Amino acid sequence: MQWFYDLCGWQQALIATVFTWALTAAGASLVFLCKKITKNAFCFMMSGAAGIMLASTFFSLLLPALEYEQNFLYLILTAGFVSGGLLIILTDIIIGKFGTFSNDKKKKCAVMCIAVTAHNVPEGLAIGVALGASAGGGAASLAAIMLAVGIGIQNFPEGICVSFPLRANGMGRFKSFMAGQLSGAVEIIAGVTGALAVSFINDILPFALSFSAGAMLAVVCSELIPESFENGKVKATIGVIAGFAIMMILDIAFG
Repeated sequence: MQWFYDLCGWQQALIATVFTWALTAAGASLVFLCKKITKNAFCFMMSGAAGIMLASTFFSLLLPALEYEQNFLYLILTAGFVSGGLLIILTDIIIGKFGTFSNDKKKKCAVMCIAVTAHNVPEGLAIGVALGASAGGGAASLAAIMLAVGIGIQNFPEGICVSFPLRANGMGRFKSFMAGQLSGAVEIIAGVTGALAVSFINDILPFALSFSAGAMLAVVCSELIPESFENGKVKATIGVIAGFAIMMILDIAFG
């Protein structure tokens, strides 16, 4: 690993975020293995995605944001959370007003993709800041590497939760895969940016994390849960619990 420690911060961030993106793409690639998606499978996909995103809202976003020592942190997190939720609400209104999509299900999938992509931006920034601040080796760099590993593992089910609902709503396998993997590609840009601007990015990370949490919760409540519960309350509830449990285990074990 010494060769990695010898690299400058932005180079470390580039390698680390390419790894996290690759795991997102690996999750999205599973869409090629499914020839047909039944109503029951669709219900579990949507509800499982809801559970994954709910767990990410707290364990991947709000909880890490609480660890930053800033004045009036509660106001910063509240402002970010509300702003993220309002972004999704406004996006939903604008998409509906201009009739960008031919049906309501495609619109819901589009809003979900936006939320997951927005969620990956602060994760990339967190990796970049951690590696940029600890470039030079030692225990700090090892901790930053483990952060990237943990986020990468979490990204695997996130790639699934973007590509599979798109496939279930009629999008082709390749397009569904591309949308899923692109949702994680933003981490590469955010990671390099974070490493190059450590001091500034570190100050806005709590707001960015809570902003993504608000956006993700808004999508879960307005799109995923209503959609999944249309096909059966019991099945949808099991899906939400399973998705939440999986993501909680990954976050706690590798976070």
